[in-house]
Amino acid sequence: MHMADALLSPEVGGAMWLATGATIAVASRKLKRDTDHRHIPLMGVVGAFVFAAQMVNFTIPGTGSSGHFAGGMLLAILLGPHAAFLSMASVLVVQGLFFADGGLLAMGANIFNMGFLPCYIVYPLLYRPLAGGRADPGRRRVAAWLGAVMALQLGALGVVLETRASGIAELPLFAFLAAMQPIHLAIGIVEGLITVAVIEFVTRAEPGMLAALPPAAAPSVPGFPKRALAGLAILAVVVGGFISWLASAHPDGLEWSIARLTGEAELSAPQDGPHGLAARIQESVAFLPDYAFPAAGTAETTAQEDSGGWIAPDAGTTVSGLLGGGLTLLIAGFAGWALRRRPSSPASPTS
Repeated sequence: MHMADALLSPEVGGAMWLATGATIAVASRKLKRDTDHRHIPLMGVVGAFVFAAQMVNFTIPGTGSSGHFAGGMLLAILLGPHAAFLSMASVLVVQGLFFADGGLLAMGANIFNMGFLPCYIVYPLLYRPLAGGRADPGRRRVAAWLGAVMALQLGALGVVLETRASGIAELPLFAFLAAMQPIHLAIGIVEGLITVAVIEFVTRAEPGMLAALPPAAAPSVPGFPKRALAGLAILAVVVGGFISWLASAHPDGLEWSIARLTGEAELSAPQDGPHGLAARIQESVAFLPDYAFPAAGTAETTAQEDSGGWIAPDAGTTVSGLLGGGLTLLIAGFAGWALRRRPSSPASPTS
């Protein structure tokens, strides 16, 4: 669901950057004030896992499309909304800057759609009421699955509305909605199953991690969740380094929807103005565009298509998965650490 710059006007892209920047500021302040410092290692490790998982596109049978794990709901459940939003922002910044996955002008919209909507809309309004403060496992699983499905639906809707507001004539509102929502419903069903599976893995590794969920703010973890951290770190390495070879060659849900309306999976962006500037910056910074060594990108894509989308061993993909996960871990972990290190202002006396 990573939007390219061609889908947004400079005005809408700038407005979404402002909205996302404001949310980052608020989340940072809330994290500094509310979050237990024991969550800081989780920010980096879970962020690294989400980065790796997003590299693995899975085929949606009978459609010619594919989807990938988004992870916003998983992050919110494990970290609470504020740390989750900052972790997702770290993932998308690393993807956009260093791997050219999603446009720079569109980065604010991508962070909003994949971070703000699951963390600040779906998590408090759907997941928490449905899961309850001390949810039994069955309620928690249903809440996690339904939350992941709804997060994808809202994210897809966000893409459509932002594109509409940008005046992209090639993508009429109702036709684009009719393509985007059903395909992302199918992707969301898989997203929900993956979310539930990871939550179950984490709770088995650290039984108290979600069981003591308080009625507000972030989860309370009794001590560093060492087993969960180790397990998620191993999963991030395995998924990003090797399972990413299995990624489907089919276009993702957004590309598929665009192709149904225009005949092409991507629209052309203007070569000048803010679009051209963003493209030039991205080209100069992204050292592994499309998660591959630049000189080998075309050959690797051909090899994957020739393999039937089953497996395409590739050093560029492995390096991208490991390096991107490591960068996400460092950025998200450092952000959490830095916020906790900043001195808090003295509390106002109360009468």
